[in-house]
Amino acid sequence: MTWLKMISENGGTVAYSPSFGYELCARRYRDEPLDLSTWRKAGIGGDMVRDEALMAFCDTFEASGFDRAAPVSSYGLAETTLGVAFAPLYAGLKRDRVDTGRMQTSGRAVPASHETKTGQERTFLSCGKPMASLELRIIREGCEARENLSDREIGRIILRGPSVAAGYFRAGQDLQPLADADGWLETGDLGYWLDGEIVITGRSKDLILWNGRNIWPQDIEWVAQHAGGKNISGTGAFEVHENNGENGTSTRIVLLAECWSRDNDVREQLVRDISAATRSATGAPVSVELIGVRSLPMTSSGKLSRAGARACYLAGGYNPAPVEQQVSAPASGA
Repeated sequence: MTWLKMISENGGTVAYSPSFGYELCARRYRDEPLDLSTWRKAGIGGDMVRDEALMAFCDTFEASGFDRAAPVSSYGLAETTLGVAFAPLYAGLKRDRVDTGRMQTSGRAVPASHETKTGQERTFLSCGKPMASLELRIIREGCEARENLSDREIGRIILRGPSVAAGYFRAGQDLQPLADADGWLETGDLGYWLDGEIVITGRSKDLILWNGRNIWPQDIEWVAQHAGGKNISGTGAFEVHENNGENGTSTRIVLLAECWSRDNDVREQLVRDISAATRSATGAPVSVELIGVRSLPMTSSGKLSRAGARACYLAGGYNPAPVEQQVSAPASGA
């Protein structure tokens, strides 16, 4: 809460945070007196721009003077020094409700409707239009052609422009180029166009392929956190490939969920609830493993490392923490 108190006390007008920063503030707020009426530009970047987290923040701090038109979602990379796209100022969040079931099978961000199955809906947020100095395209996954896809078709995001870094620097080594011969940078991100604005759906390396369908790990993780409530802290989902001998290999979806509770009955019910909720949301079976709090690996910028979690899981590194190592759970509602 120190961040918000500094804005309140100093009349701050511009401040940025990843989505999880807004989420933590909403969860930890205890009705302290705050004046956020001067905050004109509340930037969001650094990780997936999450609708649920930002809506909770707006609902929590509107009474403290926070303007619902202040949030500015954005997209950027260190490799582009830094910004790529920004939503327009004072317009608030542009939300797009998508049918995730149809998105998995069609590769398109199909708008949700009355026909959308329960639990198979997700709200994405637009990150605005690319900066004028950058050329950004969304191209078909697995295709070398660089033709821009039409609205709502999900594809790989590539870009070029003067702010793209020359390469990665390593002392004692030659500069490692980032872009290809034509100047195009593969961002590793997936997304779609929506009325000339870009919507980010996730990282291509994290995408789970199951029985011909594309499943986003965030859909599993966020559903699990909602189903688990205050008993679940962080979550991480990924796929593992298993050798079935003469039957070849199969894909299994694993969800690691950091759990506060050490009560066996509570934990067993959590596994049942999360398994049911994630299957309803994705249409795929998910193996739920409860692990100790603060066990999931993070990157240097505070993002979940799914690759690191997968490697640790395959190495047998996740065992439930014994009772005597229990960490104090957050207060109710935290």
